[in-house]
Amino acid sequence: MSSSALDLPPEVEAVFASAAEPARAELLRLRKLMESVAEGLPGVGPLSVSLKWGEPSFAPGRAGVGSSVRLAVQRDGRVAMHFICHTGLIDRFRELYPQTFEFAGNRSILIEPGSRFDTAALSHCVAMALTYHLDRRRPAA
Repeated sequence: MSSSALDLPPEVEAVFASAAEPARAELLRLRKLMESVAEGLPGVGPLSVSLKWGEPSFAPGRAGVGSSVRLAVQRDGRVAMHFICHTGLIDRFRELYPQTFEFAGNRSILIEPGSRFDTAALSHCVAMALTYHLDRRRPAA
C-alpha cells in the first residue's frame, strides 16, 4: 500500500519501487510536493497519474486545465522534473528563479537527491504547470 494520498497504477508504483536510493526518496518527496500543490489549487482537481516514456507523469484529472509534470532519475543520479518544452514554462521559471534551480534545456529542473531546495519556489513552478491552460485563458491584469 502506498503512503501517498494518490492511488497509483501498478506500473507507476513499480517505477518508484525500482529506483535506487537516494533517488527513490527524492522521487517520493517530489511526488508528495506535487500532490500537496494540486490539492491547494482550485479547479485542478485530483491528479491523474500515468507512465509517459516510462516515467511517472502527473497531470490535472480534467482536460484543458494544465500541463503535465514528469519525474525521472537521470544517469548521474539527479532527479529531473520534466515539463512540456513547447509551453515555455522553463523559460518563465528561469525568469522568476534564475539562481534557485539548476535547469536543463527547455524541459527540466534538476534536483540532487537529499538536497535542500526552495520548496515555495518549486511549489510555485508546479502550480504554474498544473494551471497552465487556465492561466493562459485569464485576461492580463
